[in-house]
Amino acid sequence: MEYKNILFDVEDGVATITFNRPKALNAMNAETVAEIFDAATRCKEDDSIKAIILTGSGDKAFVAGADISEMQDMRPSEALAFMEKGHETWRLIETMPKPSIAAINGFALGGGTEISLACDMRFASENARFGQPEIMIGLIPGWGGTQRLTRIIGMGRAKELVMAGVQIDAQRAYDIGLVNRVYPADQLMEETKKFAKKLAGMPGFAIKMAKHSINFGYDLSLDSANRLETECCAQCFSTDDQKEGMKAFIEKRKPNFVGY
Repeated sequence: MEYKNILFDVEDGVATITFNRPKALNAMNAETVAEIFDAATRCKEDDSIKAIILTGSGDKAFVAGADISEMQDMRPSEALAFMEKGHETWRLIETMPKPSIAAINGFALGGGTEISLACDMRFASENARFGQPEIMIGLIPGWGGTQRLTRIIGMGRAKELVMAGVQIDAQRAYDIGLVNRVYPADQLMEETKKFAKKLAGMPGFAIKMAKHSINFGYDLSLDSANRLETECCAQCFSTDDQKEGMKAFIEKRKPNFVGY
């Protein structure tokens, strides 16, 4: 696929997907969602890619939301298809066996907050702002905002953002657990890339098992979730990285992981 609305780059095992509609504050239209799905599929299938960063072009917005100009005249069936494609795309990012980081460099509103919620981690610049303002145009979040947001920050705080349409800054987002780290704007990408490269150098199969255990154990009973964790951990003993990691620990040296 030829990309018109995103940039795609791979360096040192880290793929960076950059939302690139700066004149629209990187708002998501159907074409952009399709391009992200294609890029995410490439990330999943390319064994040389070990970690993924999602960010926005410019210094004003990560993603300022869905493209209202495209949505305003949609019929319910068209809106449903648009929402479903977004869910399919975010779920692909959320469940792929590779870690993802959202580098949030400005406004992350509506769909911007929602795509960041599908990432494993969220790093924000000090000027980032978050919110689910869909209520202000007679809608509710349609790309996971009522669900992932609730799971990450709790029901009461999620209801405040969704039902009142309020926006919060990066520090408040950090305080309530919505973001992992906050950096000065000019340091965000440098620090995010540094962390992504660290993840890319980790044992790949163990990363996959850790992500799988956390994602799919979250809604299970504790006994079932612990059983899932046990089985995922046991599978790691089939890898070269497990052998190398334990050998290096005993020999008091840095391990040389190969990714499997």
